[in-house]
Amino acid sequence: MSALSPQGRSFLKMHGLGNDFVVLDARSQPLVLSAEAVRRIGDRRTGVGFDQMVVVGPTKTKLADAFMTIWNADGSEVSACGNATRCVAWMLMQESGQPHAVIETRAGLLDAQTAAGGLISVDMGPAYLDWRDIPLGQAVDTNHLPLRLEGLTDPVGVGMGNPHAVFFVDDAEAVDLSRLGPILEHDPLFPERCNIEVVQPIGPDRLRMRVWERGAGITLACGTGACATVVAAARRGLIGRSAEVVLDGGTLSIEWMKDNHVLMTGPVALSYSGTLDGSLLP
Repeated sequence: MSALSPQGRSFLKMHGLGNDFVVLDARSQPLVLSAEAVRRIGDRRTGVGFDQMVVVGPTKTKLADAFMTIWNADGSEVSACGNATRCVAWMLMQESGQPHAVIETRAGLLDAQTAAGGLISVDMGPAYLDWRDIPLGQAVDTNHLPLRLEGLTDPVGVGMGNPHAVFFVDDAEAVDLSRLGPILEHDPLFPERCNIEVVQPIGPDRLRMRVWERGAGITLACGTGACATVVAAARRGLIGRSAEVVLDGGTLSIEWMKDNHVLMTGPVALSYSGTLDGSLLP
């Protein structure tokens, strides 16, 4: 006899370069989650643990295969997550047997397809460069944000469905991101808080990036952060329009295309499947 309480839900535990997710399928069985339930499931000691939780639901348009809703571990909802998009795209393509998928998100429709070596490429949509679209709390030059904290200064602001501030530094490893990240995340310049990247150019078209994600803290990888990093570096003239971005968990290939869309290519991994006890969900 099962010891699970009623209303348990199956899930997948997946990750993209160590940026890890709980993925729930609500296409045939609707699921309403409270912020408290997300935090319970996200607790790495008493729940499952994740950087983000993803619910795959029915699409609201005939142009997409599914709708993706994303929560951070602190229970806040976000519009975009690059690594999670690759994971969901892989899941949908495994189901359909097709080499492409379209995912509807609050940030728009995202086209995904298989790439060489078992990788997944996703068109993450346009890079937003106007202060109103990132969004910022005041009209500023987004190529030189008026933001400074100790050794971090003069970041580039980029919106990728979520806000990013990209700081260029001489040594990304030397930045005390665990201390400075949460302060910068909550700066009044960012009405919706902000993802903070510290980036060190390490070669032609190669960038080392570390990230503090709003609502999640330091993560091993951030897909939208890698996209924002390449856009920011190109705006500053540090690289061309494509680069390899080296994160704590591995490397993503990013191209800022001529139509202003950003193409992200990287791996996905399925760690395990399981069933959430119903007591975690209310």
